[in-house]
Amino acid sequence: MFPLVSLTLFLPLAGAAVLVALPNASARTSHTVGLLTSALTLFGAIGIWLRGTDGSFSQVEEVSWIPSLGVAYRVGVDGISLPLVLLTALLFVVSLVYSVRIEERARSYVALFLLLETACLGAFVALDLVLFYVFFEVTLVGMYFIIAGWGYAERQRAALTFFLYTLLGSLPLLLAIIALYLGSEPRTFDMRAVIAAPPLAGVTAMLTFLAMFVAFAVKTPVFPVHTWLPLAHTEAPTAGSVVLAGVLLKLGTYGLVRFSFQMTPDAFRAAAPFVAVLAAFSALYGALAALAQTDLKRMIAYTSVNHMGYVVLGVAAAAAVTDAQARALAIDGAVLQMVSHGVVTGVLFLLVGSLQDRAHTREMGEFGGLLRATPLLGWGFVLAAFASLGLPGLAHFPAEFQIFLGVFEVYPVVAALTVVGIVITAGLYLRAIQAAFLGTLSDRWKGMPDLGRREVWSIAPLLVLTILLGIAPLLVLDVVHRTASALP
Repeated sequence: MFPLVSLTLFLPLAGAAVLVALPNASARTSHTVGLLTSALTLFGAIGIWLRGTDGSFSQVEEVSWIPSLGVAYRVGVDGISLPLVLLTALLFVVSLVYSVRIEERARSYVALFLLLETACLGAFVALDLVLFYVFFEVTLVGMYFIIAGWGYAERQRAALTFFLYTLLGSLPLLLAIIALYLGSEPRTFDMRAVIAAPPLAGVTAMLTFLAMFVAFAVKTPVFPVHTWLPLAHTEAPTAGSVVLAGVLLKLGTYGLVRFSFQMTPDAFRAAAPFVAVLAAFSALYGALAALAQTDLKRMIAYTSVNHMGYVVLGVAAAAAVTDAQARALAIDGAVLQMVSHGVVTGVLFLLVGSLQDRAHTREMGEFGGLLRATPLLGWGFVLAAFASLGLPGLAHFPAEFQIFLGVFEVYPVVAALTVVGIVITAGLYLRAIQAAFLGTLSDRWKGMPDLGRREVWSIAPLLVLTILLGIAPLLVLDVVHRTASALP
């Protein structure tokens, strides 16, 4: 079989290598290489999608790496990772399209984005514990330099905070991987073997689960280890925020499903009530913290804590419930929410970035009546905001509906309390729309230009997907359900 997964995985890295080999490449050449490479990667991801999966790990490619330890280059996809691979490829394309205007050190900027794309794709397709950890850690390097090099005023502090939090948070994951290896018989780093026969039990399994949960809770992030996120988002360049929210946060929730849920199922089942309560609190806290913001970008950053709380809640319910149908329902909703959050939050960050480029401020109180001056930007924000608050017919609704159906099966009180977060989210977005886009247009903004061609090409595909996921969620759910329904 043609190694399409590996080709798609390493195409961005090859593009980055080309840029490194062209030290005098102009900004135009750098962006051309980046766009061409990321577009080919998206075509590769579409090809992987069209090949599909039967519910188990499919399109597996394997080459021995460290035979003495049983470490191998193993990659493949299933119904949980496949949608995230396609989401990753899409978000990197639109991010690089949006970034065409960047001329300062463009070669380094594009090369770092391409390196980061390979690292993110690698984490989603890796089927070896060591390989996953390598890709998981490399994502920190790429995002650190993107924030530090092209962010806003406090970019150095934001980049350092992001790096330290996520690096220290991922160290327990390394210990958990070692525990899984030592506990397996025969010893192996093959994720398929560990998932098929979880090797740990009792106290060892619980400690391993806790180590993994800490690592993925920081990455997701979950309260109280979320404090790096608002600063990183606020100071990151716009395209960096899109990738950070749309892709990197999903490494945390994906890890909860792939590692915590599948490799330590009994320990997760025992800890599920505590995880569910923490997830519910995180969702409510994220919504309330977002409501307190006046900076549009910071507000959207806190809504990510809210929406990721729903995902963690869905995974916790799936771990606790014994009914296979309810478990599949919760996992379906959690994975669909990962995809919808990447699309909707990505477009919100692009729109707010476009607004900041024009006004040099993100404070809601500084605006008013912008629908008249910038109708494309304004109506795009309104559509994405309605999607983020869970309006039926748009992307978040089918995902959140399924999550709460699954959670009500096992934690009805927690589910009922967490639904309040949706009400708060609706309030904060309606307030933002009213403050920034409705009312009287200030003379200060009458000459503000609307979205340009570059911005439309990056934003329009995500808005189309926002609607498509709302009215035809089966496009994703059919793929996810093949794996979710087969989970033990």
